[in-house]
Amino acid sequence: SFATMTDTTPKYSFENGKYVLPALPYGYNDLEPSISGEIMELHHKKHHQAYVNNLNAALEKLEAAEKSHDVEEIVALQQAIKFNGGGHVNHSIFWTNLAPTKQGGGAPPTGDLAKRIEAQWGSLEKFIEVFNGKAAGVQGSGWGWLGYNKEDDRLVITTTPNQDPLTTLNLVPLLGIDVWEHAYYLQYKNVRPDYLKAIWTVVNWADVSRRLSAVTKNKL
Repeated sequence: SFATMTDTTPKYSFENGKYVLPALPYGYNDLEPSISGEIMELHHKKHHQAYVNNLNAALEKLEAAEKSHDVEEIVALQQAIKFNGGGHVNHSIFWTNLAPTKQGGGAPPTGDLAKRIEAQWGSLEKFIEVFNGKAAGVQGSGWGWLGYNKEDDRLVITTTPNQDPLTTLNLVPLLGIDVWEHAYYLQYKNVRPDYLKAIWTVVNWADVSRRLSAVTKNKL
């Protein structure tokens, strides 16, 4: 699983020439009551699996189009690759950004990450307030992000629409919160702010810190 990822492990699970759904580093029910087991199972086994399946299908078509030098088909496939590939990338990050409380979920950040959050936002509470404000304001479907800007060595709170990965904004993803309705509707109905308030009790700040230290050491 991604929970034991090392520098020599492929970033995204890949078997027999195809991307595969990663195993979760915890059980479907382990994030309750913040996120219900029903939502987690549906989100992982159905939604994420669909992105993986559709990404593989698009890449097969792309390979065929490249072999036949069909430039129109190559161009036409880019949106499907971006959408489904982004869905795979984003969810793969999301699962490891979360953890049950018994595995450290909700424990506040420490070290360099904590210092940066305090320096830029004043406190973790203020950071969460700003983050939730931006994520709640996403129109339709999308993601709330804490990213790292390599150029100015700063953290950034931002959002992306649909399944656009954060790399499309030239930022390194550290923490992504899914605000598509499929991530919360069965439990929180249409009240996205309640979901955003609850999810911080299972955010895996140790994983976020690992991602930050990896990029600041040029390993990610």
